[in-house]
Amino acid sequence: MRGVGGGRWRRVASQIGRSVTVWAVSTLTMLLLAGILPDFRLRSADGDSATDIAVTAALGAGAFGLLSALVWPLLVRLLLLVPALVLGLLVFFLNGALLWLALRLNPAERGAAAPETAVVVAAVMSAVASATGAALAVRDDDAYRRRLYRLADRRRRATPPCPHTPGTVFLQLDGVGHDVLLDAVGKGLMPTVARWLGAGAGDRPTHRLQPWRTDWSSQTGASQLGILHGSNHDVPAFRWYEKSRREVMVCNRPTSAAELQARAVEYAGHDGLLAGDGASRGNLFSGGAGEQALVLSIATRRRGPDTRSRAGYFAYFSDPANAVRTALSFVAEVGREIGQSTRARRTRQRPRVSRGGLYPFVRAFATVVERDVVVAAVMGDLLAGRTAVYADLVAYDEVAHHSGPASRDAEKVLQRLDRSLALIEKVTEHAPRPYRIVVLSDHGQSPGETFRARYGLTLGDLVRAGCGLPVPRRARRTHSGAEARAAVRAALRRPVEEGGEHEPPTRGSDPVVLASGNLGLVSFPDVPHRMTKEEIDARHPALLPTLANHPGIGFLLVRSERHGGVVLGAYGAEIPLDDLDDDPGPLAAFGPGAAGVVRRTHTFPHTADIMVNSFHDPADGEVLAFEEQIGSHGGLGGAQSRPFLLSPLALSAPVADGAELAGAEQVHHVLRRWLKESEETGRPARPDRERAA
Repeated sequence: MRGVGGGRWRRVASQIGRSVTVWAVSTLTMLLLAGILPDFRLRSADGDSATDIAVTAALGAGAFGLLSALVWPLLVRLLLLVPALVLGLLVFFLNGALLWLALRLNPAERGAAAPETAVVVAAVMSAVASATGAALAVRDDDAYRRRLYRLADRRRRATPPCPHTPGTVFLQLDGVGHDVLLDAVGKGLMPTVARWLGAGAGDRPTHRLQPWRTDWSSQTGASQLGILHGSNHDVPAFRWYEKSRREVMVCNRPTSAAELQARAVEYAGHDGLLAGDGASRGNLFSGGAGEQALVLSIATRRRGPDTRSRAGYFAYFSDPANAVRTALSFVAEVGREIGQSTRARRTRQRPRVSRGGLYPFVRAFATVVERDVVVAAVMGDLLAGRTAVYADLVAYDEVAHHSGPASRDAEKVLQRLDRSLALIEKVTEHAPRPYRIVVLSDHGQSPGETFRARYGLTLGDLVRAGCGLPVPRRARRTHSGAEARAAVRAALRRPVEEGGEHEPPTRGSDPVVLASGNLGLVSFPDVPHRMTKEEIDARHPALLPTLANHPGIGFLLVRSERHGGVVLGAYGAEIPLDDLDDDPGPLAAFGPGAAGVVRRTHTFPHTADIMVNSFHDPADGEVLAFEEQIGSHGGLGGAQSRPFLLSPLALSAPVADGAELAGAEQVHHVLRRWLKESEETGRPARPDRERAA
């Protein structure tokens, strides 16, 4: 008891110390600004002593702190309909306005400032005060957790008591492959995961690690749609052309995400994994959750109560120090990326892609802003006692695309993600119900240089050459569709659409060539149906041989009048889909399971006329991305098809011993089974009862 009491008093003393320090720094800053700015003074017209000036500054700083504590949460509640990113940018101005009000309410009545100068003083004071508080607590996760606990306590008391059955939080580490996770644990980069797996001396395992195999389309759109909604039927790639709609569908386009979610709900026959008392955070799709934050599929809806998340945004932005802490980390991450990309250019690192333009800011958003807001939202959900939470952290995926899956840059991100897992684990200790933490990934990433870098032309150029069409002298870069850009759109609630190269061509006979990692899709928009091999050969006799025999191409999938569907490879290889089990042909390099996912994709209504998978080297796991990425995913080949599922031992095994967990839809059924087990107070179900995907 003495230890508990002593710890409480130490926390109180620490909080008082931080408050006094912030007050003192704010007072000194105000005095400094009064000495620098000509239109800002802290003395009356006839002059005051130094003591009076100091008292005036201290009163102003104190009033500012009091107003921040009392008025700021009310302002945030009024601004809940403002997009998350915009609200974060408003922090400095609104908090500064409170300081300006504090100066006006100062009982000493000695200070004066021109209106424009007052705004500058308020902004600087706001930044300094918040930055000081953030700096004092930047590594104090316990203080951060206690703040969120206090914020959620009132909401929890106003809601009915939580059931005593366990809740479940699903944390998706976007793009982290099974082998990458094990390697990070072995290097000591992820001590939290290592402890759960019992990898340390004296640690008893609390979780089991299970790899699973993705569908042919190994990317977040297909995987997350299948995991959250139980169906990813007719999602052949990250982007594809639908002839019936004369439209390019893109998984991280808000309108496309909404359409795909509606199709999945209709096909699966239920709302999703999170229907009922669930929360969806930072995802492409909602999963049927009632609480949503940074969810792309609702980004095109009109703003209203169903598109906001008090548990997430309010818990985070109601303390301005959190927003400033994130802002400072954002700036540091931009600088870190510029330094790392400069070093890569200076040392002539290979493979390498361009990392200029807006990329440093997109990376900083993914690794800092999105992470902080999503983690805060999850912590608020846990403290509110929600039954199921699913959150996507895209930081690793974004960095690995441009720096490489095994790069030092990506390893640093894994370290920070592990700290987020540890912080969420701590919060479960204060939740009103027990929680089980499940960590999973939606796909991995395969290394390799780009198709354009190796051969000096894009897939689109190669297709045009095979069709006898003119080819540009200089290969154009192919747009990269990394998931972080989807999170930016969700944060802005702006339905930004991809255009340019992904729009149908003006000439109806020109092919539409799209890239999804190392998976390419070729469609002829002037033909209303999916063309057969015989039709393509009659129209462009050189196209299929040009593609199949190119050294950067692994195999093609086309429809056939004689065999239904065939896989084409180099040297005239032509294997009917029904014969792939006996003769995998060009699929042999892609390992077991390749034939099954290719056959499944062949049945989709919107499969492209020609499906193109890049070359894959089984020796080093490399693929050739058709996008500008040196770590890619989207097709077959290497680690991209081998994500992981990390689950508590208290839950039943994902599959029976020796069985393979294959496909996102099967993962969905496993997660639903675990939710049912929790509802039944944790009684495990037999994994061999699992419904086949």
